[in-house]
Amino acid sequence: MAKASGARGERTLRHQAYDTFTERLLAQEISPGQFISQRELVELTRMPLGAIRELIPRLEADGLIRTIPQRGMQIAHIDLELIRNAFQLRLMIEREAARIFVQTASDQQIEDLYQQHLHIQQEASTGVVSRELLQRAQSIDWGMHDMMVDHLQNELVSNVYRVNSIKIRLIRQERIGILPELVASVMEEHLKIIAAFQVRDEEQAVRLITEHIEHSRSRALKV
Repeated sequence: MAKASGARGERTLRHQAYDTFTERLLAQEISPGQFISQRELVELTRMPLGAIRELIPRLEADGLIRTIPQRGMQIAHIDLELIRNAFQLRLMIEREAARIFVQTASDQQIEDLYQQHLHIQQEASTGVVSRELLQRAQSIDWGMHDMMVDHLQNELVSNVYRVNSIKIRLIRQERIGILPELVASVMEEHLKIIAAFQVRDEEQAVRLITEHIEHSRSRALKV
């Protein structure tokens, strides 16, 4: 029993170290392309060295870091190949997610999405986009996409999507982000998708989510 408890504790530490690492990465406390040591990872995550040593293979498998001989570990670098690959994977997953969401989402879930996006769009239409509004818009934006994928009820896909989502968010931070002037247009694109959800139109929902992701990919590739 003690061994089983100890193993669970080690897994918990690994999970905590992973979550803390990705949080720090998305908070831009470490940067894409930056070299980092095990000691710095310990300081960054405040986790013991043993947990960090077990964390590194997972980060490498997820493509979030890579080990370069004689130079050390490097945080994933944002380049054109990563952008193309990450958006292609996102498109493959979210097209199916949109189709399933149309079938399985409740009317209340869809209405909640509609109201959230409408409020953001109305605030942004005044022409004044505060930092707080920008953060809420980003949260609502990703919240809808995450909700769609959750409705697939496929743990394997969810895990792949979660890792890819981290890469997409890094790309957006470094290459595009939701700029203040884009908030209204992004919300408008989402509202069109939500309108397809409301009438349970699978074909329209898939077409619109495809256009939405392709617009985002185009902005990332043009920078």
